[in-house]
Amino acid sequence: MMDYETRYCPHCATALAAVEQLEDGGPRTRRRCPACGWTHWNNPTPVLAAIVECADQGGRVLLARNAAWSGRLFALITGFMEAGETPEQGIAREVGEETALEVLQLGLVGVYDFQRMNQVIIAYHAVARGTVRLSPELAEYRLFEPQDLRCWRAGTGHALADWLRRRGIEPRFMELPPDPRTST
Repeated sequence: MMDYETRYCPHCATALAAVEQLEDGGPRTRRRCPACGWTHWNNPTPVLAAIVECADQGGRVLLARNAAWSGRLFALITGFMEAGETPEQGIAREVGEETALEVLQLGLVGVYDFQRMNQVIIAYHAVARGTVRLSPELAEYRLFEPQDLRCWRAGTGHALADWLRRRGIEPRFMELPPDPRTST
């Protein structure tokens, strides 16, 4: 996975270069600063995700469309942990911030790699209640019966598929749209 953001050293502003160096696992090429030696590790970022089951909507699942997305895809509620919080606290906070729903119960679904975005997804099943009021980050939402959900073959799609299988529902898959950062 190519990181498109870190091109210069944050310490001395020198352009980073691909430099091979001996590490614990052997030689490894990483972007490093030729002036001061700073290394851009480019490790995956943990991302929290929630399959939000609305307790007061007959157990339907809330999916939302990000306001920054050009297409009409709906996805799980996701976000990043804040310093000092557990993953459970983080996803409960994200669900509250993005939907105004109160999380009543959380259960870990699993941990999934999402190499396309250089992320590790920590996915939860969240039972929630309340009236949905979206944050400006989200453009719209829809409620789905679990058997009507469709999964993509990456990241949160694998989490949703695992959750459906645990409920005795064979998941249906769709393809992810092309990554605009790598499409020509």
